[in-house]
Amino acid sequence: MKRLTNKVVFITGGSRGIGAGIAKRVAAEGADVVFTYVNAAGKAQEVTDEIKKTGQQALAIQVDNASPDGITNAIEKAVAKFGRIDILVNNAGVYTAKPLADYTLEDFDSNMAVNVRAVFLASQKAAANMPNGGRIITIGSNMAERVAFPTGTLYSMTKTALIGLTKGLARDLGSKGITVNLVQPGPIDTDMNPADAPHADMLRNAMAIQHYGTPEDIAQLVVYLAANESRFMTGAALTIDGGFSI
Repeated sequence: MKRLTNKVVFITGGSRGIGAGIAKRVAAEGADVVFTYVNAAGKAQEVTDEIKKTGQQALAIQVDNASPDGITNAIEKAVAKFGRIDILVNNAGVYTAKPLADYTLEDFDSNMAVNVRAVFLASQKAAANMPNGGRIITIGSNMAERVAFPTGTLYSMTKTALIGLTKGLARDLGSKGITVNLVQPGPIDTDMNPADAPHADMLRNAMAIQHYGTPEDIAQLVVYLAANESRFMTGAALTIDGGFSI
């Protein structure tokens, strides 16, 4: 039994890594998928083709999540095509690692724009076009719970902000039966953080389960949060990091 049959899922940053894993998984569960991408047109087409092989519809929209109008216009395009959004997955994010003294105002603004502002705007716009019982799921980071090394100040700040945003949205949207939850991954094997990177052994040694996760691990949790089984869970921050944060 497919758990997301006849649902429309909108994913920010769905052309690669965790976002692509989520896009393909929700399609396998019966959902039509709209996702955004910035530059990776080839990878976006690959994801689109994989979704269509499942018999579901797919729409890829090129947009920079740092643009306030860009993300809201993308959601409007999705609504124009499908009539609604049942599930929003805020996945797009950026990471800037520097010593504290080297951060610039531009670094601050760009990280806040994508990691926090875009999540707020997408959630606001999607919720206005979401039926009762909808879902908002944001992909954060376990660095909201534990900052285990230097140079992560700006990133961890933006990801910690998502905890408060999730709780506030859950209160605002609870009367419509819309649940809002946060997924906080740890080391996941993607092209941005490969399991064979120079720092990978350091991360593995800090984990209780000493291997990287996969996009599919995150996608499975997202499907649970998107499906009916999680209807009584909202405002939660779920860390999935192989025990890195314990």
